[in-house]
Order: sequence, then C-alpha cells, then structure tokens
Amino acid sequence: MPKGPKGEKRPADAIGRAVQIAKIATGEIEDERDEKLSSAAAELGRKGGKARAENMTPERRAEIARKAAEKRWGKD
Repeated sequence: MPKGPKGEKRPADAIGRAVQIAKIATGEIEDERDEKLSSAAAELGRKGGKARAENMTPERRAEIARKAAEKRWGKD
C-alpha cells in the first residue's frame, strides 16, 4: 500500500480512498493518523507575534490595523 505525505498507509486509487474515508466517518475503522494540535513553527509564530505586539507603540499598532482595514474593505 502506498504511503501518504505523512507516512500513513492509504489506498492508491480514488475509490479505495473514498471507501476508507466513509468507513472512518461511520466509525467502522479507526483513523490511524496522529493529529498534532499545533506544529512547532505555529507555536513559534504565536510567540513572535506576541513579542512584536508588546514592543510596538499603540500608535503603530493602530496604524497597522488601519492599513489592514483599508486593504480589507477596499478603501483607499
């Protein structure tokens, strides 16, 4: 059986994969993947974002938020 990108065993064809997903959804078989709640990169990203926000002045944070809102809502 081929291995997926994370090393898990999975069917090679689309129909076999669909049957496996249906069996997992109905509880007929157990999903063999390990679900990682957060990767190390995501955890470090959260740390970095928090540290960046702490070092910024309130005026700079407001400026960044204003610029993001303008981009989001299309206001020039």
